[in-house]
Amino acid sequence: MRFLLTYEQRAFAASLDALLTAGDVPAAARAWATGDRDPGRALWARLAETGLFALAADEEYGGVGLRPLELALGFVELGRHGMPGPVVETAAAAVLLGEVGAGRVLAGLVGGETVATVVLSAGGRYALDADAADVVLVESAGVLRVAPGHGPVRVSSDPVRRLAVPEGGGEVVASGVDAGAAALLARLLTAAQCLGVGLALLERTVAYVTQRVQFGVPIGSFQAVKHRLADTLVGLEFARPLVYGAALTLTARDVAAAKVATSEAVYAAAGAALQLHGAVGYTEELDLALWLRKARPLRGAWGTPAACRELVLAGDTSHG
Repeated sequence: MRFLLTYEQRAFAASLDALLTAGDVPAAARAWATGDRDPGRALWARLAETGLFALAADEEYGGVGLRPLELALGFVELGRHGMPGPVVETAAAAVLLGEVGAGRVLAGLVGGETVATVVLSAGGRYALDADAADVVLVESAGVLRVAPGHGPVRVSSDPVRRLAVPEGGGEVVASGVDAGAAALLARLLTAAQCLGVGLALLERTVAYVTQRVQFGVPIGSFQAVKHRLADTLVGLEFARPLVYGAALTLTARDVAAAKVATSEAVYAAAGAALQLHGAVGYTEELDLALWLRKARPLRGAWGTPAACRELVLAGDTSHG
């Protein structure tokens, strides 16, 4: 089956691409890693103006209703450009808050004034960018609360992704909460981010091998290099329809399959990029590092490949 996007969907992705290209995301990401949030928050506000976060909220809260496919398209672009911040977690928080009717906070998420991060009982104990978020939500055993603070911030293998354990206690937002839909959306959007990061790594590597010369010719003319890049492209393009398909069905099995495919594809893209860039690929000064650093943590975020493979093999067709 050939998956064709509508004109409106393609235009939405193109508008995000143009916005992020003009926004100098690498500079914002480097600033974010040092604790300077202003450039990233400015980009965040502009993303909200496009309606990106409104795609995760119902109309009564200023959204347009949950649109998983359009969200996935948007998050591919966020991955391609290396957007910093807890974007996945904010979208998941929007779904969670919509289910419990927390309209005031949700309206802030939709409008871009509020940045949220979330820890779900199904997603681990660390909150991403808790030190940068306005709201840290924690769901445990069906109880959703606002954490009063967080522990020491730890830098992951990606300096732009900062992790912390939320403190206990805090205001209870709701009890009897089912976080399955939020966790499922977080996994889907992480898969979309993986796809975008992989595409960025491939694009930058293709550009580099046409410029790097050995033996008097660009290394991109070498057959071995062509084969490596072709394998990378095939992996990414096979993963793309799985992401789109999972966004349509929103079953646990399909989302897990998309996460497996994109996780492995981005990891392979990072390996190819590092090898073909040679020693310069290891340098932090090269913007390539911003995407290389994302491959490993995104591979494990919101479901490791092993955990997702178990769901695929189990044939879980639940919708969270």
